[in-house]
Amino acid sequence: MTKKNIKIVTVIGARPQFIKAATISRVIEKHNIEKKNPEVQEIIVHTGQHYDLNMSQIFFDQLKIPIPKYHLEVGSGSHGQMTGKMLVEIETVLQKEKPDWVLVYGDTNSTLAGALAAVKLHIPVGHVEAGLRSFNRRMPEEINRVVTDHISTLLFCPTITAVNNLENEGITEGVFQVGDVMYDAFLFHREQAFKRSTILLDLDLKPKKYCLATVHRQENTDDSASIINIFSAFEEIAKNNNPIIIPIHPRTRKTIDQLGIKGKLKSCIRLISPVGYMDMLVLESNACVILTDSGGIQKEAYFAKIPCVTLRDETEWVETEQEGWNHIGGSQTETILSAYQAAMQFPFMEQVKFYGDGTASQLILQNLLFTSHQTLETVKFASNKNNNSKN
Repeated sequence: MTKKNIKIVTVIGARPQFIKAATISRVIEKHNIEKKNPEVQEIIVHTGQHYDLNMSQIFFDQLKIPIPKYHLEVGSGSHGQMTGKMLVEIETVLQKEKPDWVLVYGDTNSTLAGALAAVKLHIPVGHVEAGLRSFNRRMPEEINRVVTDHISTLLFCPTITAVNNLENEGITEGVFQVGDVMYDAFLFHREQAFKRSTILLDLDLKPKKYCLATVHRQENTDDSASIINIFSAFEEIAKNNNPIIIPIHPRTRKTIDQLGIKGKLKSCIRLISPVGYMDMLVLESNACVILTDSGGIQKEAYFAKIPCVTLRDETEWVETEQEGWNHIGGSQTETILSAYQAAMQFPFMEQVKFYGDGTASQLILQNLLFTSHQTLETVKFASNKNNNSKN
């Protein structure tokens, strides 16, 4: 029995999810163009978690992501408010669409809300980027990851470390090591980014003559001591004739305005508006060092072979640290400066391919379709068995 159509609802809401989802949407489109069975219908639900033009629409435009059928416009708020509103709205969508799968990405409130809404309606969930652990339960993202993994049917892991994390929690069924969809995206878009982006010219930057920084995690932005320490470290680093370019997150901008940091910044620390994916790839690839609290940018630094300083006390991307490309700086001025010095002195080494070979998105679609077929065959067998028992 082959179903003519498989319907997938994709739930996304934040910048990294747009990048990841674009890789799956691209292979779905290719699958349908080649008229392979079954045909796949993807319905995109945008929760609105990232609603700023430069953090949302620009990614849909640049990455050619299909237009969302549903835009929930949840916007900002506390974790409870956001997750609750999303849960209500996504449930309504799922009851109307009745999909075969719900696909969620990463570790945001959108991820958790999408998974919870689906599992309560007995719709199987596929979790892309499953199995990651920072082992810091104070991080909202860690809670989102753990809960989503434990209610998902298929768990698509980027690394063997992620597979082992799940096994340690008793999750072994439906687990697939497929590689990292962000590596797929990096390989697919990097050459195009260098041809199209004018960001270095626009900002008058020379390759390897600047640092790139991003700060957005609430553990930093909601802690005044942490954000003051981080920007104090930035000022020390910038004294070494390496200006720091910071595409500023709206939440971070609000915090530094409230603390009066923005008005005191030296000219060598340059705050710019959030940039699109292509510009960010070029900025990352030409920096001498990247300082960030973003998990996604830690990986992109690794892909681009740029030393990284993580502005947190741990990383879920442990392979980047083990290889020496990623240095844990925390949120104290001195520890950040120490990590920066280590990063600047790092001897460039050959990398291990921890994150696959750029085919993660194809493997994810193959496993979704295979599991859908197997489920249908099981239903057919059970139905025939029941009918035979009645005869």
